[in-house]
Amino acid sequence: MVDEWIWIPIVVAAAAAQTVRNAAQRNLIKSAGTLPATFVRFVFGLPFAISALVALVALTTARLPSPHAGFLAWVSLGAIAQLAATAFLVGAMEQRSFVVAVAYSKTEIVQIGLYSIVLLAEAPTLAGVCAIALASMGVVLLSVKPLGERGARLDPWLSPAAALGLASGAGFALSAVGYRAAALALNHPLPWVSGVFALVFAQTLQTLLLGAYLAVRNRSGLAAVLVQWRVSLLAGFTGAIASMGWLTAFAMRRAVDVRIVGLVEVVFSYLLSRQFFVEPVAGREIWGILLVVAGIVVSSAMH
Repeated sequence: MVDEWIWIPIVVAAAAAQTVRNAAQRNLIKSAGTLPATFVRFVFGLPFAISALVALVALTTARLPSPHAGFLAWVSLGAIAQLAATAFLVGAMEQRSFVVAVAYSKTEIVQIGLYSIVLLAEAPTLAGVCAIALASMGVVLLSVKPLGERGARLDPWLSPAAALGLASGAGFALSAVGYRAAALALNHPLPWVSGVFALVFAQTLQTLLLGAYLAVRNRSGLAAVLVQWRVSLLAGFTGAIASMGWLTAFAMRRAVDVRIVGLVEVVFSYLLSRQFFVEPVAGREIWGILLVVAGIVVSSAMH
C-alpha cells in the first residue's frame, strides 16, 4: 500500500524546506538577534498553517479532530520543546558553520529513541538501532573539531556551540515525541489533517509565548524582522511546509523512524553551506555525511 512508504518522501520534502528555513533564519541573526530570528518561523508560518488546514478540510470534507486534555498536553510539550530547540539551534549557528550546527542538533536521534521507549513504549527495531548507530557516528564526525584544532584539551568538546547543539537536539527529541503522542491522541483517520491541526495549535502557542516575551524585552528585534519581511516571510513559509511534513509523518510512523530519514537535512545543509555560505567542509565531515546517508538508507530500506 502507498501508505507504507509515502511518509518517506514527505519527510525528505520537510527536511529540504527546513534547510531553507534555517538558512533564512541565519541571515536574520546579525540584524535582529537570535530570539527574533527564531520568532519568524512561528509568527510568519502560522497563517500558512491555518490556510492549509482550511484547504484540507474543504478539499477532503474531513471532520476536524476533537481536541482534548491529552492532546493539548502533548502538543504543548512538543511546541515548547520545539521553541527552545529552535532558539538553541540558531544560537549554535552563530558559533560554528551552518552544516556543523545542524549536525550537532541531530544528536536528537539517540535521545528520541530513549524518550520513545519511556514515554510512548515504542522501542526501535533492530534496523532502527543499526541506522541510529551509523547516523550517530556520522554526526560525531561532523560535530567535533579536528585533532589539530582542539589538541588534547577537552574544552572544545564543551564549547558553546556543542552545548547549544546538544541542547537543541534534546529539545527536538522531546518535541518529536510530543508531536507523535499528540497525533496518536487525536486518532484521526487522515494523518495530514491531524498533523496540520496539531501544527496550528502548536504555532499559535509558540507565537503567543515568544511574541509576548519579545514585545516586553526586545522590541527592536521585532521591528528588525518586520523590516526584513521578505526574508521573514520565506522563513515562515518554508518553516510551515517543513512542520506540516514532520507532523504528518509523525502521525504515520514512529518518531525515531521519521527523524532518521530526516537526517537527509544534514546532506542538504552541506550542499547549501558549500554553495551559498562558501564554508569549507573537511574530508572528515564528508565521511560523516556518508555515514549519515548510510543510516538513512538502512532505515528506509526496512520500510
